[in-house]
Amino acid sequence: MRMGAVSQAETLGLFTAASVGRVNSDRIRLLVLFGGQSAEHDVSCVSARHVLAAIDPDRYVVEPIGITREGTWVRADDAQRALAAGAEALPEFIKPVGPDFDLLPAISDARDHGEQIVVLPVLHGPLGEDGTVQGMLELSGVPYVGCGVLGSALTMDKAKAKEVLAHNGIPQADYVAFRESEWNPDNAPAIIDRLGPVVFVKPANMGSSIGVSRATGVDELVAAVELALTYDGWIVVEEEVVGRELECSVLGNDRPEVSLPGEILPGDAFYSYDDKYHDGVAETVVPADLPAEVVADMQRIAADAFLALRCEGLARADFFYEPDGRGLLVNELNTMPGFTPISMYPKMWQASGLSYGALIDRLVELALERAARRKRRTDH
Repeated sequence: MRMGAVSQAETLGLFTAASVGRVNSDRIRLLVLFGGQSAEHDVSCVSARHVLAAIDPDRYVVEPIGITREGTWVRADDAQRALAAGAEALPEFIKPVGPDFDLLPAISDARDHGEQIVVLPVLHGPLGEDGTVQGMLELSGVPYVGCGVLGSALTMDKAKAKEVLAHNGIPQADYVAFRESEWNPDNAPAIIDRLGPVVFVKPANMGSSIGVSRATGVDELVAAVELALTYDGWIVVEEEVVGRELECSVLGNDRPEVSLPGEILPGDAFYSYDDKYHDGVAETVVPADLPAEVVADMQRIAADAFLALRCEGLARADFFYEPDGRGLLVNELNTMPGFTPISMYPKMWQASGLSYGALIDRLVELALERAARRKRRTDH
């Protein structure tokens, strides 16, 4: 069921105790993965802190599991001790430090004791949000929150995601994509001729605006591509869209629900990493001030993009809006959006009547639903 352009009071009625309270009455062992080897390691550590603080201890036995920058999995004992003292005792930045952790024995131990186990991977960027960890969890046979292998990998790769969106007729800005071996600075003038004098250059497989540059003219484009290539071997160059920056949150498996939209008012030239996580200059408006028909169109397009990219669990859909031009244009979908206090994904659900804690419950429920469906198809 998708949310239409309804009032907040009507929206609240969509999320009752019945819809978010179907998690097993016995406490679920919830492994919260955080950290990771990508450039978004720090963002993950901050997001995980707030996820841990919001989890209901009456529903879940929580185990924070850190992944160091070197790729070592550790049992985050410091975070566990702080959590035991109360959510307010958690530091703003939890560190992935502790003794080594092996997932498979933990799964076996939980099952031997009749416990249900779910993994919540609060991991951003490559080697966490791109299908790699998801594939390992599939092989381990453990339910996990968020997109599966294909949806994670496809949506992480902006170049390939744009191809799929185009194939499905979903509106988006003009772009070019190329791999490192195809890059030649002599091609920069042709890119400018096609996309316009101002472009955005992005590593195809990165999030949180890391490695993203706004470039004016040929020389800045060349420099921006060289920067982006330090993060990824595939590059996306997009035309600049002069319009409003809108977002909405998507939640579900094969029948996604879509939140009321929010709007970003960047404090920087664009919604950069510092603007998102450090400077605090950017402003957000939730819900966004939009005509009802635009909200309905945005929710429909977001759900269509979610399904086209094989997403499950959750994603944040980012849009540009040209009121007097092309209308709504999909920028990208993010399959593990930030969960910090200023992050839009939980804020838009809160504005739609779903609290932070209930959102986590719903994500766990969706993970168990998908795992049960898969088990039915493999038990022959």
